[in-house]
Amino acid sequence: MRIPPKTRPESDGDDEASNLRDSWRQYVRAIGPGLITGASDDDPSGIATYAQAGSQYGLSFLWTALLTFPLMMAVQEICDRTALATGTGLGELAVKRFHRIGKGIVGLLLFVLIFANTLNIAADLVAIGSGMNLLKAGPTWLWALVAGMVISVLLVMGSYARIAMIFRALAATLVVYVVVAISVTHDWLRVLDHSIIPHVLHTKAYIALLVAILGTTISPYLFFWQSANRLEEMRDEPEGGTQPMTLRMRSRSGAQLKQRTSRLDVFSGMAFSNVVMFSIIATTAETLHVHHITDIQSAAQAATSLKPIAGSLASVIFALGFIGSGLLAVPVLAASGSVGLSGLLGKGWGFSRTIREAPLFYVLVGVGTIGGTALSLLNVNPIRLLVLVAVINGVIAAPLLAVVLVISNDRQLMGKYVNGRWANILGWFTFALMGLASIALFATGGISF
Repeated sequence: MRIPPKTRPESDGDDEASNLRDSWRQYVRAIGPGLITGASDDDPSGIATYAQAGSQYGLSFLWTALLTFPLMMAVQEICDRTALATGTGLGELAVKRFHRIGKGIVGLLLFVLIFANTLNIAADLVAIGSGMNLLKAGPTWLWALVAGMVISVLLVMGSYARIAMIFRALAATLVVYVVVAISVTHDWLRVLDHSIIPHVLHTKAYIALLVAILGTTISPYLFFWQSANRLEEMRDEPEGGTQPMTLRMRSRSGAQLKQRTSRLDVFSGMAFSNVVMFSIIATTAETLHVHHITDIQSAAQAATSLKPIAGSLASVIFALGFIGSGLLAVPVLAASGSVGLSGLLGKGWGFSRTIREAPLFYVLVGVGTIGGTALSLLNVNPIRLLVLVAVINGVIAAPLLAVVLVISNDRQLMGKYVNGRWANILGWFTFALMGLASIALFATGGISF
């Protein structure tokens, strides 16, 4: 009789490899919310701000990428963790945490945020149209209209899985800025020096631009988007559904894995955002600033100015980058405030829900996209729109961040997943910095139209 060989038990090495594969699969599934948030932060208005910094002051603003990176990581991780721990959006959490007066204040801030986002959408649609015009595809107004209509239809008709896939693809277009930066930069030691050592100029114009950089990197609409997008991802999980599975509903190891992979997603997304910011400043510093081209008011103007210096290919690549970023940023801008206000009013929200299930959410999204499209066709100066947006965001960023920090420190809501020491230190430091930036915005005269 033949005796079958004994089954060999898995070794510790096999278990470790299996765990590593599981962790990697979990990360790939979790990736998206953090990456999309980071990429949407580099919208055409942000690209224009970074191009201004590089063209006017050379490499002097490179150090800001290292300053904003840990602050963005901390703030977005806090927003992400509120979703993981509670399975609830920030709007709903604000209702639970604050009394009637507090709820009214948060609601007012969200109304203002939706208004600011609509103006930003208009400016971004003009940028998309300008980019298509640079590629000789047609007039600016036509492509602004087409982009607005296509995005509106996609948001209403598309499923979350399809929308998330498109978002990831659009986020990848921003890699072109890294490619351009590498191709035009030659003195990397000088770049490293300006990256590590702040080269601050004590002038009114420099301080005003510094405030603009802070405002465009730590934007209040990202707080609500990060939380909402994580909840959408949790609903899309096999173990999710209409009610996301929170950390407290998972096994201990499952909760640790979910929190670890989600945190890695957020951190990598913020790193990507800051690398793109760094690349745009370096590119325009090494090209436009060197050739004394300093009057850059838009992403399209930066792309046009690159053509005689870095060649047609660099100009086209730069244009493709902000077209892709604009297509990504517009739906994020439209959805972020809509998510918060719908949740605050106790209404359904999210692209994973139908119009019948979340009518108010889709109405508010339509206000943003359709309103922004209409504004983009009225020959309104996009730079003036962005100045107004900067003012509004500067005023509401600090109080909205305070709301997030109070919620994330509430043990009744968050359980054991309240903020740790470093999250609070970086979070409240960001709150103070954004408050000071708001004051500086007015003090420096950065609000002039």
